[in-house]
Amino acid sequence: MRRSRGFWSDVKKYRTLLLMLVPGVLFFLLFAYIPMGGIVLAFKQFNYSGGIFGSPWNGFDNFRFFFNSGDAWRVTRNTALYNIAFIVVNNGLQIFAAILLFEVAGKWFRKITQTVMFLPYFISWVVVGAIAYNLFNYDVGTINMLLHKIGMDSIDIYNTAAYWPVILVLVSAWKALGYGTIMYLAAITSIDTEMYEAAEIDGANIFQRIRKITIPNLMPTVIILILLAIGNIFRGDFGMFYNMVGNNGLLFSSTDVIDTFVFRLLITSNEIGMSAAAGFYQSVLGFATIMLANYAVRKYDKDHALF
Repeated sequence: MRRSRGFWSDVKKYRTLLLMLVPGVLFFLLFAYIPMGGIVLAFKQFNYSGGIFGSPWNGFDNFRFFFNSGDAWRVTRNTALYNIAFIVVNNGLQIFAAILLFEVAGKWFRKITQTVMFLPYFISWVVVGAIAYNLFNYDVGTINMLLHKIGMDSIDIYNTAAYWPVILVLVSAWKALGYGTIMYLAAITSIDTEMYEAAEIDGANIFQRIRKITIPNLMPTVIILILLAIGNIFRGDFGMFYNMVGNNGLLFSSTDVIDTFVFRLLITSNEIGMSAAAGFYQSVLGFATIMLANYAVRKYDKDHALF
């Protein structure tokens, strides 16, 4: 009875905070947990008359067909390599920009720079894809028009897969720079200023203060953000890849990720069971990756682990 009374008294005491929590709980319940029931489609031969639960079981046939198709390794490799590049490049640039802004003396310059850097984050991937098309188009693209002006040949970017890993990594870094920089800048500004003052009195220059104070104190934030990013290492940014590349089959060898593969499979061949199998395979890989990464961090320093 005491426990029950204590629980309801806590609910009454924190009712405002709990009410504020309700929208977030409902969001994840409706869009993350309830749809998990659709996992059964990965093990069924779906037909519309039977529906999700009435369709006949086919065991692991969907997975077998997915792996035998020859696309599983390609899309898995592309997804993992792109996300590793995004984690390394994006976080590196964001940390560098955050430290640079923190050390800049001009208050107004810092605010204006933050605003300008943050603007690309709000631009839709549809708009970014349109900008890229106007830049890279073979006939009327800005880059090829400039090359013509200086007497050089046009570059057929949309028919050459080798260019796209670099393009996609750079575009991702440009779009995410402002958002990540603000998070790292917030972490830096929370560092005790007395540490910097003491280091300055001891004669430490700016680079020594960054190396001995800023970076060590920033590491817990860096580790947490990288761990969260690693959890999505097998989950490609569908909006970016689809709007930048579309259904251009000439670029699939270097740009096709699990998310675009599943979407294209569902739209073009209506293979719902195989699409569900690929999605389930992606989720298992993501879960295993975050567990392994968290285990590695716990072995190094358990205070920095997620759990």
